[in-house]
Amino acid sequence: MEDTVQIGSRGDFGLWAIEVAKQIVGEQGFELANAARDGTEDDVRAAGNALGQAITNVLLEVYDGLLEEEPADAT
Repeated sequence: MEDTVQIGSRGDFGLWAIEVAKQIVGEQGFELANAARDGTEDDVRAAGNALGQAITNVLLEVYDGLLEEEPADAT
């Protein structure tokens, strides 16, 4: 994700999560479906791993964003 999004409520987070999920499924899910249809077991495994990595990357990005918002004197 390259755009910065301001999340001020649970609803904002839900909308962001839906958009990110659509993007990931659109890109990585398509690759996984192609591998399942035309590829080898290794192709399917690689596509599945790429899907999992895309999800992990987004979750870590959100977590890192939460840490950056923490006030400096909160220690």
